[in-house]
Amino acid sequence: MSIELTVNGRAVSVSVAADTPLLDVLRNHLDLKGSRYGCGLEQCGSCMVVIDGKADYSCVREISAVAGKRIETVESLASHPLHQAFLDEQAGQCGYCLSGILMSAKALLDRNNSPTRADMVTALDSNLCRCGAHPRIIRAIERAAAALREGARANDLREGARS
Repeated sequence: MSIELTVNGRAVSVSVAADTPLLDVLRNHLDLKGSRYGCGLEQCGSCMVVIDGKADYSCVREISAVAGKRIETVESLASHPLHQAFLDEQAGQCGYCLSGILMSAKALLDRNNSPTRADMVTALDSNLCRCGAHPRIIRAIERAAAALREGARANDLREGARS
């Protein structure tokens, strides 16, 4: 079966069985290795991606369920403020869960660039991290949110100057 979707802004078509997990397609057919296989039961968040703007598990999501949808993986964050903020705050320790945490944080910041600490904790509730890096992760999300707000203000000023 041929499935068409958009991955990291690029239209792709894959020929796989309809029940193939999205994570398998990302890692083994599209060579996007950032999303991790953790528990395979939608309980750890290592496989988290953003599907049409919402953080979602990819380990058991059948590829047929995401046909025509927009998928974002951690590879899409190379120039996103989250990437630099996590580096600056040294928010990763072992790194296994980090791609899922980053994608959950991205989905949050896409809908709210001024999240409260409670918003951040809630957004990360589906992601398990045993390293104890949560304080640094929260600081990194706060830093990225501030950068996004600053970027939005700069854009508003440029637009105002053009008017």
